[in-house]
Parts: sequence; C-alpha cells; structure tokens
Amino acid sequence: MGRFNDKVALVTGAASGIGRATALRFAADGADVVGFDSNADGLDQVALAAAQSGASMTTLVGDVGIRNDCMTAIENTVLEHGQLDVLANVAGIAWAEHVSDVTEEGWNRMMGVNVSGAFWFSQAALPHLVSSHGNLVNVASNAGLMGQAYTVAYSTSKGAVINMTRALAMEYAKEPVRINAVAPGGVDSPMSRDFQMPDDLDYALMQRYIGFRPMADPTEVANVIAFVASDEASRMHGAIVTVDGGLTAG
Repeated sequence: MGRFNDKVALVTGAASGIGRATALRFAADGADVVGFDSNADGLDQVALAAAQSGASMTTLVGDVGIRNDCMTAIENTVLEHGQLDVLANVAGIAWAEHVSDVTEEGWNRMMGVNVSGAFWFSQAALPHLVSSHGNLVNVASNAGLMGQAYTVAYSTSKGAVINMTRALAMEYAKEPVRINAVAPGGVDSPMSRDFQMPDDLDYALMQRYIGFRPMADPTEVANVIAFVASDEASRMHGAIVTVDGGLTAG
C-alpha cells in the first residue's frame, strides 16, 4: 500500500523541476495526481512518465498568477475526483537583478506567481482539505529565510510564503488540516539553470548563498514534500522545513 492510496494530490508547477519530481513522487506513492502548469507540453511528458510507471496523473493548464485559473483548477479537481487530500504549491519563478533595475511588471509577476498563486490555490483548496483531513504544503526557499543580494523581489516573495504558511496554520489550528512549508536551497532544475543574473554582479556578495554542498536533485526535495504531506508527519503543523544542505544553519 502506498502512502497516498485513495488520495488526490494537486501539484502546481508540475511540468518541470521540483513540481515534476513531486507529482511523480505522489503518483509513485499511490495518489491520483493532478498536475497544474502553464506548460502544456511539459505536463504531457510528466503524465506520460507517470503512466509508464503504472501511476495515475491528469493535467490542468493555467497560470498561477491568475486567480480564476487557480479557483477553476481546484473546482475541476474536486468535480473530477470527488475530493482533494493534498495541495502542493510548488510553482515559482526567480531571477536576480539590481534593485534599481526592478520594474513594476517584473515585481508584480514575481509576487503574482510566487505569492498570490499560492494564496489563491490555498484559499480555494482549504475547505476541501479540511473536509478530507488533508495537507497543504507550500514551497518557500532559503531566500525567504535570509537576506540575499540581487534577489530582493524573489526573497520578498518567498518570505511572504513563509509567513503566509504560518498565518494559515494559526487560523486553521483548530481544524483537521495540516499546513506546512518546505524551504529548499539550490536545486538543479530548469529554473536554476536558466537563472538570470546581472553581468556586473559582485560575486563576493553572492558567495555566502552558495553553500558548501552541491545543489539538490529535485527528487530530494520532492521526497521531503511527500513526507511532510504524509501521515508519518502527523504532528507537523505550521513548520518551515529547510532542505538546503545546511545553507541557513549559520
């Protein structure tokens, strides 16, 4: 028996990186997985990988930065499957830039995807998660736990995810639902490989955020997300679990 047999898990950002690995981890553990992403081709590839391993995964295409897309995804998931047991808010974007180069469009997009999308999905999902005694897992970042040069917008967004997780956990402290966050460090994913940085950045300012260990494989983070959402972590509520190879330890 898998840890998530007879359970339905919705994963945002499921087309690549941590989201892809998380969707496949839940599927391998027996869940009926719904993958949400703006990348339809990427979603199809993940669904095929799940099917080839004998697992179940359906897909929904949309933009986490648009409230109606988030609400509709939850509604369609419950209509199709009759329940929702796990929501993993994994979708995110990141880049580095000088403070002076931050544009209104870039700032709003960063907040829209990383913060608003996680909130709208959570808002829509929580009544169903309470009903199923389920789990909400947000993906934050080490950047939300420490100040980082050149990533003011990104660090702000992930700090917001961390305190949003804590605030939701407090508001739902008397309800049969668990709400936690996982905060990765560097992960070898398409997002990190495509990470944009200013040509004239001072690497001495960036060195302390690199750490001493290699970047994680997405599956290493997905394994922690699955654990946090499982019954094995039944006492975890309002926790921020770092998965950063010791980056924020000191």
